[in-house]
Amino acid sequence: MPTHSVTIRDIRALRGPNLHAHMPVLQLTLDIGNYEEQPSSHFPGMVERLLAWLPGLEKHECSLGRPGGFIERLKQGTYLGHICEHITLELQGLMGFEVSFGRARSTGERGVYTVVIAYEEEQSARAAFETALRLSLAAMHDEPFDIDTELEHLRTLADEHRLGPSTGAIVAAAQSCNIPVLRLTPSGSLVQLGYGINQKRILASETSETSSIAVAMCQEKPLTNLMLRMVGVPVPEGHSVASVDEVWQAAQEIGLPVVIKPEDGNQGKGVSVNLTTEDEVRQAYAIAQPFGGLVMVEKFIEGADYRLLVVNGAMVAAARRDPALVVGDGQHTVVQLITLANRDPRRRPGHSSTLTRMVLDDAAQLVLTQQGISENTVPQAGQVVKLRHNANLSTGGTATDVTDEVHPTNARLAELAAQILALDVAGIDILCKDISRPLAEQDGAIVEVNAAPGLRMHLYPAVGTPRDVGKPIIEMLYPGDSPSRIPVIAVTGTNGKTTVTRLISHMYETAHKVVGMTCTEGTFIAGERILIGDCSGPNSARTVLLHPRVEVAVLETARGGILREGLAFDECSVGVVTNISADHLGLGGIQTLEDLARVKQVVIEAVSDHGTAVLNADDPLVAEMAAATSAQVIYFSAQPESPIISAHLAEGGACVYISENAIVLATSHIRTELIELDRVGFTMDGRIPFQVSNALAATAAAWGQGLNPAMIARALTTFATDSETMPGRFNLSHVNDVEIILDYGHNAAAIKALGEAVQSLEPRPTTMVLGLPGDRRDEDLCATCAATIPFVDNYILYDLEDHRGREPLEVPHLMQSVIPKEKPCQFNINQPAAIQNAWAQIKPGERLIIIADVVDEALDSIRVATAAAVADAACVTPVHSNGGR
Repeated sequence: MPTHSVTIRDIRALRGPNLHAHMPVLQLTLDIGNYEEQPSSHFPGMVERLLAWLPGLEKHECSLGRPGGFIERLKQGTYLGHICEHITLELQGLMGFEVSFGRARSTGERGVYTVVIAYEEEQSARAAFETALRLSLAAMHDEPFDIDTELEHLRTLADEHRLGPSTGAIVAAAQSCNIPVLRLTPSGSLVQLGYGINQKRILASETSETSSIAVAMCQEKPLTNLMLRMVGVPVPEGHSVASVDEVWQAAQEIGLPVVIKPEDGNQGKGVSVNLTTEDEVRQAYAIAQPFGGLVMVEKFIEGADYRLLVVNGAMVAAARRDPALVVGDGQHTVVQLITLANRDPRRRPGHSSTLTRMVLDDAAQLVLTQQGISENTVPQAGQVVKLRHNANLSTGGTATDVTDEVHPTNARLAELAAQILALDVAGIDILCKDISRPLAEQDGAIVEVNAAPGLRMHLYPAVGTPRDVGKPIIEMLYPGDSPSRIPVIAVTGTNGKTTVTRLISHMYETAHKVVGMTCTEGTFIAGERILIGDCSGPNSARTVLLHPRVEVAVLETARGGILREGLAFDECSVGVVTNISADHLGLGGIQTLEDLARVKQVVIEAVSDHGTAVLNADDPLVAEMAAATSAQVIYFSAQPESPIISAHLAEGGACVYISENAIVLATSHIRTELIELDRVGFTMDGRIPFQVSNALAATAAAWGQGLNPAMIARALTTFATDSETMPGRFNLSHVNDVEIILDYGHNAAAIKALGEAVQSLEPRPTTMVLGLPGDRRDEDLCATCAATIPFVDNYILYDLEDHRGREPLEVPHLMQSVIPKEKPCQFNINQPAAIQNAWAQIKPGERLIIIADVVDEALDSIRVATAAAVADAACVTPVHSNGGR
């Protein structure tokens, strides 16, 4: 979006823990162009204009750490990105969002900044930043800016997208109990609490425990009255009618005054009360009828309007509701008084704010007529003018907390009303003169029972004590120590992620748990693949966390997803980092191994205080991540004499390492030999170092989460990494005495590990089919190819179908430049052609290594190329595998 030569190059919402913060943030790449040479001090009057529009900026501390610090920075001279950061935060505050975290940093490119801003609601924050940019430029250039109109637009947008007060209160109560929250719709109030098998859902104050039958009964008001009357609850006499003639007849039979309302209504819509004449009754019918269905006529009960909230069978709050009204001043008309009252910032359209704006509609006109005035009347000073007889907050009413005044008999009647209708959360409407006296003494009655009652009258009463009514709802959904979370095990690193993820999943499946797993090959629930493709990002992880059968989530967590969107979860119980090596450097602002390690560390920072961080003691960049967590750290190592292992055990820590060719679980006082490596088939008796490391990482993760070591050992002996279960992870097979190895390694460290595994096998002349992605730096592509030289004799290089910004065959020629001239080298335009070419040349007794770009395509190509040989079953050794990363 260009504005005054300023461009937002990129904007992304990091919705979970991320590089910048544990909270959701917007991350923007802002190109301020020539404003790089024009700090705020170059624009006379800019500070004064900003403060006139947004006086709250005076309180911003900025890096100076004191109120007024940001204004000092403006006067000294600061740049547009920093200014927009603070103004966006201020605008979000004025929209009702309490956020304060932000930062603006240069990217190193002239005039280009990374701006990071915390948010509560994404669309509102995006709009706030766009407004902040326009406002900043207007202040710089002394251009007009209608701040009132802009703020009204932003607040309206916020109202459309924020959680309503009822949902928000329950969510806040859940978060205070460390219950995870997942909003299921971008602008609605459907929210999931908890993960997997422990999930519950809410929609406003309706919960996943609310009976649909109960809701249907409440919507049918005559049935509600009948049910309550049958158990002795006082209710007003009433009838349902279908025409304007029937309504007057029913009113006469019941006896005036009466109340008229939609039979299936809510929020006070279409309700008229205290009707004493035929004209009023007929007008009231016309007001109620458009809301659909039949119209209810009830005996008018004199008294105040009370709402008692019952949760899980107990009254938890009560409020007196007063109808919308204005008070005359002897100068303004009724309509003008309404306009003035609606300027109260607490009043907004709809139900998302503390109070709702008053509306002069047909129902209000009828009430004015009953008082003998019109909208153009100028009431005397102090004269109270009612706009409604019903006191719903949704029609502009106010509330006074009376929880401590409710007579115990009235509380029990409200609880009985909720019980007879089988409602877990119920709003019981009572009309009586004094809620502190029993209803029977004053001819009071319960006039309505509401499923999914609004909570804001209890949360934000105009008078009296606010009540945290979200808390008892959460206590009902998750009583006592009921779990809301499931074990979430997040696996990251450069190499080995998929194998470790699959192995941990296998360990829990061995223990008969329903596992939800994501990896580069798909999303799996209980071993069934439900999504195909690279599922190592946050969207796939959310799929697992949303699944109602999942008992354990094991999530491969790739660099790209962390940079693009942050983590899918607020915290994990186990975080695993396998290793850090050069891969994807030069992309997404990640230039060095240290940068890459910082991205992977986000997983460790998200480990809960009671969780476990599993770290590779043999990788210094990974081992150092222990300083980033307060959780338990379990180091794993193939080197039992590692100084990190020794020191960690001496300090009371836990480790998993190799000793005398066995996997050992160790604490400061106990060493337990878990299993000998010669029983762990996929490590080839411990001869494949990277598979040993994968076994150690998975073992440490499951042990740290508390899985029975016997189950861990059993899983290690039964884990397979063939092309069916682990495609592209060192899949080894034999066809016509040709040894075929299919692998997915695409960086120097992975290829080096592959070479160590190959060299542990019997010597064979080796041909490699190799293609590498073009979105790597030249030096990384060359280093990856160079790592193959010690164990490859002959090359067939191919171009990836997606050149990723490179020229055709540019990458194969670059790789050829590092291959010794004495080693034969051929080119093919794509992976299938290269595999077909290689098979045509390979001889029995030789080895063919295929570094796959698209694994499924490579497997198909191998099947096609070897079809004739496979047809002769005697020539084929069953496919097996002893490796994988």
